[in-house]
Amino acid sequence: MNAAQVTGLMHQTLVTALIISAPLLVTGLVVGLIVSLFQTITSLQEQTLVFVPKILAAAGLLIFLLPWMIQLVVAYAKPIFSGLSKFAG
Repeated sequence: MNAAQVTGLMHQTLVTALIISAPLLVTGLVVGLIVSLFQTITSLQEQTLVFVPKILAAAGLLIFLLPWMIQLVVAYAKPIFSGLSKFAG
């Protein structure tokens, strides 16, 4: 395995990780902004209030997107594992 192959593999790894994590991160950001806006409007300054809605939103989205995420990881891993058979002989 040469340097170009390793660089390509690392690029593919980082892109796959970004694609998989982006929906959960964006959901956490949006829910956090909504709760913060609600806290500002109501003058409710409870620091722990934002965690429960974020966790519930992330868990719900994870349940919904888990098949797609698994499909992406499998599509990423299949060529890597098939390429390992070259080195096993």
